[in-house]
Amino acid sequence: MKSVWQKISKWYEKNATVLRLLFVLAILVFVIREIGRITHEVSAAQIKSSFASQSPVSLIIMLVVGFIAVTPMLTYDFTITDLLPGTYEKRYVVRSGWVVNTFTNLAGFGGFLGASLRAMFYTKNATKAQVLAAISKIALFLLSGLSFGCWISLALIFGFHIGTDYSQYWYWLLGGALYFPVIFIVTRVSGASFFDDLTLKRELRLMVGSTLEWGACGGFFLLIGYLMDQQHLLAVYPMFIVASVFGVVSMVPGGLGSFDVFMIFGLGMMGINSSVAVAWLLFYRLFYYVLPFIVGAIFFVHDMGHQLNDYFDGLLKQAITRGAQMFLTVFMYFAGIMLLLFAVVPNLMLGNRLYLHLVPFMLMYLNQLTSIVIGFLLIGLARGVGERVKRAFWPTVIVLVLSIINTLYQENFPGEVALFLGIVLVCLWLSRGQFYREHLAYSWGGSVADGAIFAGTFIVYAVAGLFTMNVLHPHLKLSKQVLFPSQSVWISGLIGILLSGFILLAVTRYLSGKQLPFIGEPLNAERMHALIDHYGGNEISHLAFLKDKDVYYYQEDDEDQVAFLFRKKANKLIVMGEPFGNQEKVGAALNAFMTLADQYDYSLVFYQVNETLTMQLHNMGFDFIMAGEEGFVDLPDFTLVGKRRRGERALVNKFDREGYEFKILQPPFSDETMADLKAISDEWLGDQVEKGFSLGFFDAFYLQQAPIAVMADKDGKLVAFANLMPTGGQETTSIDLMRSSKEAPSGIMDGLFVKLFEESREAGYHYFNLGMTSLSNVGDSRFSFFEERVAHLIYEYGQRLYSFQGLRSYKEKYVDHWEPKYIAYRKRSSIIFTMLQIFQVVNRRIRETERRVPMFLPRIFRR
Repeated sequence: MKSVWQKISKWYEKNATVLRLLFVLAILVFVIREIGRITHEVSAAQIKSSFASQSPVSLIIMLVVGFIAVTPMLTYDFTITDLLPGTYEKRYVVRSGWVVNTFTNLAGFGGFLGASLRAMFYTKNATKAQVLAAISKIALFLLSGLSFGCWISLALIFGFHIGTDYSQYWYWLLGGALYFPVIFIVTRVSGASFFDDLTLKRELRLMVGSTLEWGACGGFFLLIGYLMDQQHLLAVYPMFIVASVFGVVSMVPGGLGSFDVFMIFGLGMMGINSSVAVAWLLFYRLFYYVLPFIVGAIFFVHDMGHQLNDYFDGLLKQAITRGAQMFLTVFMYFAGIMLLLFAVVPNLMLGNRLYLHLVPFMLMYLNQLTSIVIGFLLIGLARGVGERVKRAFWPTVIVLVLSIINTLYQENFPGEVALFLGIVLVCLWLSRGQFYREHLAYSWGGSVADGAIFAGTFIVYAVAGLFTMNVLHPHLKLSKQVLFPSQSVWISGLIGILLSGFILLAVTRYLSGKQLPFIGEPLNAERMHALIDHYGGNEISHLAFLKDKDVYYYQEDDEDQVAFLFRKKANKLIVMGEPFGNQEKVGAALNAFMTLADQYDYSLVFYQVNETLTMQLHNMGFDFIMAGEEGFVDLPDFTLVGKRRRGERALVNKFDREGYEFKILQPPFSDETMADLKAISDEWLGDQVEKGFSLGFFDAFYLQQAPIAVMADKDGKLVAFANLMPTGGQETTSIDLMRSSKEAPSGIMDGLFVKLFEESREAGYHYFNLGMTSLSNVGDSRFSFFEERVAHLIYEYGQRLYSFQGLRSYKEKYVDHWEPKYIAYRKRSSIIFTMLQIFQVVNRRIRETERRVPMFLPRIFRR
C-alpha cells in the first residue's frame, strides 16, 4: 500500500503543473456557467421592475453595504495564513480571500471549492498537506456564527415573543445552536495534536469572524427590507436563520432554491406579497452574491491569467493584447472608410445592402464636413495604432470616446451596437501595452494604401462634383445616386477633403515626431579610427569615412564595441555589409540594434553580408536571398611564373621596359597630389555620376585616410591610382577606387593589380579581396515565389541597363575562391519593396556632382 501511495505522490508531483492548469480551466468553465445560470434564473423584467421601484440612493446603499457584508469572511483567510509557514502580503490575502469566499458563497460544493481554491492560492510557502490541515481546522468554525444566530433566534421567539410565527421550526434552530458549543468543547478538551496550534485566541477570532459574517448577511437582508419600506423586520430574522440552516443542510451551493423557497414561504406567513418577497430576495442575491462574485471572478481571471501567461512564457498576454490592437486597427480603418463613403457618395451607399447591414456598427456623424474630417483622422491614427506608436494612444482614446458618445446619442441605435462599441473601448484599453514605439516610420506599403484612400476619395468626389455642376460634356451622364443635391453640399465636402489632407499630414508629422538619435549625426573620424584600431575592421569598415552613411555604435560600459554602417530608406535601415569591431559582441549588438530600430518603427535590411551572419540573422527572424559572390586571391600562392600568368607577366615586363613605376603613397597627401588624382578621376568618369553606399567616390577627406597605390610614367606623371582599403588586420586587404587617365596605356589596370598582389604578399597579407560580382540566380526558377520572380526582374533590369557582362570573367583570371554574399530582410517584409529600396539607396547620386555611374557596379570596377 505504501508503494502505491508513493507512486501516486510521485505522479502528482510530476504532473502538478498540468493538473493545476486543468483545475484553473475547470474553474473558468464554472465561472462562465454560473454567470449563464444566474442570467437564466433572474428575469430581466423582474430586474427592471425592482430597480424602477428603488431610488438611486437606495441602490447605492445596497451596493456598498452588500460588498461590506462580504468582508468579514476574510478573517478565515488571514487565520489560515497565520497557521501556515512563511508570510503573505495583506493585499494578496485580501484578493485571494475575496475570490475564495465569493465563489464559495455562490457555489460551495460542500466546501470542496473553497478548499481547492485555498490550496491553490496558499501553497507558495507551504506544502499541500499543511494547507489542507489549516483549511480543515478553519472549516470547523465556519458555521459558529450561524450557531450564534440560532441562539439569538430562539431568544427572540421564546424569550421576547418576536417571530413566534416561526416557532414550529424550533428543532432546526436548536440543532444549529448546539453546533458551536460541541465544536468548541471538542477542540479545547481533545488531546489530539491536530488542534495544538488552534489556540483559544485563534478560536475566538474565528468565532467573531463567523459571527460577523452571518450577522452581516442577516443584517443586510433586513436592511433591504427596510429600504423597501417593510415592517416588523426583527421578526423576519428568525426565519432568515432557519432558511440559512436549511440551505446549509441541503448542501445546495449558496442555498440557491432551498433558502429562497423557505424565505418566500416565511415572508408570506407575515403577510408579505410573494412578488415583494421575490424582489427582496432578488436584491439580496444580486448585491450580496452576484456582484461580489463578479468582482471575485475578475480577480480570479486576472490572477490566473498571470499564472497561465507565466506558464506560456508571456505568449498568452502578448496574443491577447496583440489581437486587441489588430482588432482596433481594423475597426478604425473600417470606421474611417465607412464615414468617407457615407459623406462622398451617400445616395449610392444607402442603396447598397451590404453597406446598410454594416451601418449600425459604424461611427455616426450627421454633418458631412465632420464625417470627412473624422474619417481621415481615424485613418491617420489607425496607421499609428497599427504601428503601435506611443503618441497614437491618447489621441485615439479621445477620438474614439467622443465618436462613440456622439454615435450613441443618435436615435434608433440598438443595444448590441452599444455593446460592440464597448468591446472597441475594451480592446483599446487591453492594447495599451502594445504602444511602445517612439516614432512612426511610414512604409511604402502604408504610403500606397493611405495615399490610395485619400487620392481615390478626392478623385471620386471631384468627378461627382463636376457632373453635379454640369461642367463636363452634356452627353456624359452619371447615375443620380452619385450626384449631390446641390453645389453648396459638394463644396462643403470638398473643403472637408482638402482640410483632411492637412490633417493627415499633421497627424503623420505628430506621430513621426521623434527620430533615432544617431541618424544624421556627422562622422566622428577619431572615434571610428579608435574602434577599428582596437578591434579591427572588415572589407567595408573603411567606407565609413565617405560620410554618406549613418553609424550605430553598440557600447558596453560606455565603450564602443561594434559599429554598423547604414542608410535610412522609408521604414528600412539598410545596413552595409557585416558589423565590425569586437566580434564576440556581434550577437548582443544585433539584438540591441534590432530592438532600438523596432522602438522607432524601423526594420533592418542587411546588404552584402556573408553566410555566417546570414544564418545568424535567419535564426533571428530574417529571410534572405543571394546577392552575389565575393572573389579572393590567395596571395601566398600568387605568382607570375607558368603558363597561366603568361599574359600578365608579359604586360608587367612591357610596363617595366617603358619606364612605368608602381608606388604606394602614404597620407597625408599634398594639394598637388590630390589635384593630379582628381584629374585622373574626372577623366575616368567622363559624364557619369558617382554613387555611394557600397561604392566609394572621389572625396578628399576619404582618400586622406589610407595609402594610395599609383602608376607613374617615365616622366613621373601619375596615370592610374587605386586607394587601399585597410581592414585593421593582417589577414585580408583590398582596394576601392581604381581609375586611370586617358593617357594610360591599355592594360594599366592589370599591371596595377599584379603589383598590388605582390606588394600585399610581401606585406604579409594572405588574401586580396577583389570585391563582389552580382548573380542573377534569384527567382529564375518557375517554382520560385511570385515576389522572388519580380525581384529577379528588378535585378535583370539593372543588369541590362548598367552592363555587368564580363565582370565575373575578368575577375576569374585572378580569383582563387568565391564566397557568397546575401541580402537579409525581415520575414513578412515585401521582397519587391526591399529590392527597390536597396536599388535606390545603392544608386543614389553623390552630392557635388551630376554625372552618371553604373548602378550596382561593385566598388573595385566602377566607372
